[in-house]
Amino acid sequence: MLSPRRAVGNVPAYHPPLAGRDGLRLDFNENIVGCSPRVLERLRSLSYEDLARYPEREPVEVKVAEFLGVPNQDLLLTNGVDEAIHLLCQTYLDPGDEALIIVPTYSMYRIYMASAGAQVIAVPADSDFRLPVNVIRNSITPRTRMIAIANPNNPTGTFTAPDQLLEIARSAPNAAILIDEAYVEFCGQTILPRQNDAPNVFVTRTFSKVYGLAGLRAGVLVGSPDQMPSLRRVCSPYNVNAAALACIPDAMADRNYIEGYVTETIQSRSRLESSLQARGIRYWPSQANFVLAQMASSKSAAQAFVEQMRRRGILVRDRSADHGCEGCVRFTVGPEEHTNRLLTALDAVLDELSISQGATRS
Repeated sequence: MLSPRRAVGNVPAYHPPLAGRDGLRLDFNENIVGCSPRVLERLRSLSYEDLARYPEREPVEVKVAEFLGVPNQDLLLTNGVDEAIHLLCQTYLDPGDEALIIVPTYSMYRIYMASAGAQVIAVPADSDFRLPVNVIRNSITPRTRMIAIANPNNPTGTFTAPDQLLEIARSAPNAAILIDEAYVEFCGQTILPRQNDAPNVFVTRTFSKVYGLAGLRAGVLVGSPDQMPSLRRVCSPYNVNAAALACIPDAMADRNYIEGYVTETIQSRSRLESSLQARGIRYWPSQANFVLAQMASSKSAAQAFVEQMRRRGILVRDRSADHGCEGCVRFTVGPEEHTNRLLTALDAVLDELSISQGATRS
């Protein structure tokens, strides 16, 4: 009887709660107003010939490389950042290798590492969810072949300075160091200008968040010129679809739209954090487009909170299953009008559930 590889059988399943997402979607860190109008116009202009031809990735890679200020040969467009993670695991991990993640973090790191047969080592974040640089360095062994770090991190929103990331990279010269910058636009700091300071560092970016193109699946992988040929060797030549390739240049070009959205999101983030503090609710200061807060003392109480918010038309994400996040809920932030609706619903649900403010004080 045919059976999958043992490593695949041991991979944890990931089932994002996508079904029935009616209401204000503050649960998946998406751009909640949508993409630039220029992108929609470009989509409408696509012809049957555009869709009948195999997509040509390289011309758009040149434009993205110029936009990011990196050499063309150092950049690869991918089918979302998920494919970039998968390519790194397929390129550098053999069965029995060790791969480090810092929990809590993005679930797909573990899944792709485990599917390659690697032993996944979960290093707990500090008590305030900061990156434990010394603990990570002490966890590196001769078998360590990959370390994945989201920066800012999801679901905590915490940010780590480039100097500390490079310190980790230099401590593991035989490992691929992934710095996932999916939320970089909301913190304004990036390791990209210093990426070549350590030739084993790879940086990913996405068009799914600030650019509002999550449905088109477009990501970016940047690495050193010595490493990128190997990644291109295992990558499909037609991995990014024609619609995404057509829209990426217009998404990058509409800077006023993107900068306006980022500014409003950061203002909403600050307002939400101040509102949580005023209500005595513990939260973690964020450098992303979301805020993690401890809304309850248990997973079941957090689930009840999320359900009551859903009944009021607001979708938020229960993160209680993540390491160190029991009772925690993540709120995506965006325009002021959405924050108004969120805070109104928040007060109503807190009153209805009679959540103890004393149990959630920071």
